Amino acid sequence: MAFGLPRAAAAVVTLVLGLAAASAVADDVEMVFLKSAVAKGAVCLDGSAPVYHFSPGSGSGANNWIVHMEGGGWCKTPEECVIRKGNFRGSSKFMKPLSFSGILGGSQQFNPDFYNWNRVKVRYCDGSSFTGDVEEVDPKTNLHFRGARVWDAIIEDLLNKGMSKAKNAILSGCSAGGLSAILHCDKFKDLLPPSAFVKCVSDAGYFIDGTDITGNKFVRTSFKSVATLHGSIKNLPSSCTSRVSPELCFFPQHVLPTMKTPLFILNAAYDSWQIRNILVPSAADKKKEWAKCKVDIKGCSSSQLVTLQHFRDEFLSALPKPEQSPKIGMFIDSCFAHCQSGAQDSWNADGSPSIQKMRIGKAVGDWYFDRAVSQRVDCPYPCNPSCIDNEDD
Repeated sequence: MAFGLPRAAAAVVTLVLGLAAASAVADDVEMVFLKSAVAKGAVCLDGSAPVYHFSPGSGSGANNWIVHMEGGGWCKTPEECVIRKGNFRGSSKFMKPLSFSGILGGSQQFNPDFYNWNRVKVRYCDGSSFTGDVEEVDPKTNLHFRGARVWDAIIEDLLNKGMSKAKNAILSGCSAGGLSAILHCDKFKDLLPPSAFVKCVSDAGYFIDGTDITGNKFVRTSFKSVATLHGSIKNLPSSCTSRVSPELCFFPQHVLPTMKTPLFILNAAYDSWQIRNILVPSAADKKKEWAKCKVDIKGCSSSQLVTLQHFRDEFLSALPKPEQSPKIGMFIDSCFAHCQSGAQDSWNADGSPSIQKMRIGKAVGDWYFDRAVSQRVDCPYPCNPSCIDNEDD
């Protein structure tokens, strides 16, 4: 008997909870373990098969596709990658079913532009934004650096499932997946029919080549280590690596000048991950003076807020100039957030973050279908009361 409830009421609650649980299971999206990819060496860090979740399209969306790349950071040393082997960031053995929401949501009410498309979420288990490809496997660690092969194998499988006949398509992603959407965008377009209408969406993937509070380029050094460890260089856009050092091609500001496919940049100007890892990495804050500010912008001192405003200025200066980039869409809000397309409350719902009364989901849809120019940059913090401090991937 439920605590504090009469027996009859408890029975009703039990029935309702049972139905809710059944509904939750029904809403989980199919997991596709791509076992055929293992023979090609397209595997997670631990050698397990790659995984994606697939919800088939219907009606007017039957020939439309959205492929969303999961995020989750990077590993730049064997020790970091070994840790990832023990969880879903590096092994499909730990992955579980999940439901779709936000840009992948199946509700016409909350995702009217894409709800009935073929919707795919590619799980992230390589730690290199799907760029790695090293043939050798160290017998001591049994680490497989094969992110690029994983991407190739999954896209090939989706093409065989019908994406080769796509009329409309989007490659999107969040965080490390948002960066991957940029790095693979032109290649994705080239793999689809010439007649297909293809664009890409990067959510919280516009990492800037910025300096930390001590004046160092901590993240640039980290990306150099990622590229070296994973053998990423040959899989980064050649139009970028032919102009600058390979590690710089992990920063979209160096990739976009030669990118051909239209891109939508969804990002918080005070991106919480970038604040913690680009502006104030732990190595730059040994006295932990930024401990409160890094986790909650409301805990920042007045001088720290000035530093954050300077970071916003640096972020905005790294973006393409709207007047020079008509194919680029933008939604740059003043939230302290990281990833805003995967959750319904931030994508398109009552109370979702908005700029000039425009929600993210509507802005992306208007841009994709060319209904309107969609380039919005918010005013500085704390001007936007609609902000939701989300952190997701």
